[in-house]
This record gives sequence, structure tokens and C-alpha cells, in this order.
Amino acid sequence: MANKHRGEIDAELGGVRRTLVLTLGALAELESVFGADDLVALTERIGSGRLRALDLMRIIGAGLRGAGEAISDDEVGRLAVEGGARGYARIAAALIAATFGDEA
Repeated sequence: MANKHRGEIDAELGGVRRTLVLTLGALAELESVFGADDLVALTERIGSGRLRALDLMRIIGAGLRGAGEAISDDEVGRLAVEGGARGYARIAAALIAATFGDEA
């Protein structure tokens, strides 16, 4: 069960309820893949509202890995999510909100 005080969320991916969290390591991973110089640049990039499907896979993958799951971004992309692309976007948005609050 997710601990909201630690920025965790629960989401169903691939028919399995999973916990996601953007730990400091997961955020550093996202800074690197998005080419962001710092957390401010990362939040601006994510908060732009212009995310590609690959971006959603990376955010969700980083959140799963932050919670201790050994999964690649490609594997994340193969997991079925209720609502399809909109479902992936909802999960990523919830994870970002849990991590940064409403400012992201």
C-alpha cells in the first residue's frame, strides 16, 4: 500500500497493483534521460504538458524502479493499463503530483 507521505502512489499496470515512487535516484535518472540540468528544469519539462508516449514510459518506469521493481522502460510500454494512453498519462500525472505537489 502506497505511503503518500513518501510520495508513493499505487497504480494497476499489467493487471497487477504496483507501488511507484520517484526517489532521488529515480529523479536523477529522469534528469539524465530528459537532458535536464537540474530539478527545476525537469519539473518545467514535465510540467509543460507536452509529453510523448516515451516520456510516460520513462516516468512510470523510473517510479517503478524507485519502488524497487526491476523493470525496463520497454517492459513498461508493454503493460496494459485501463484507459490506454490516457491511463498512462493519469498514472504519470499522479506520480508527479505526489512527488512535487501541484506545482509540477
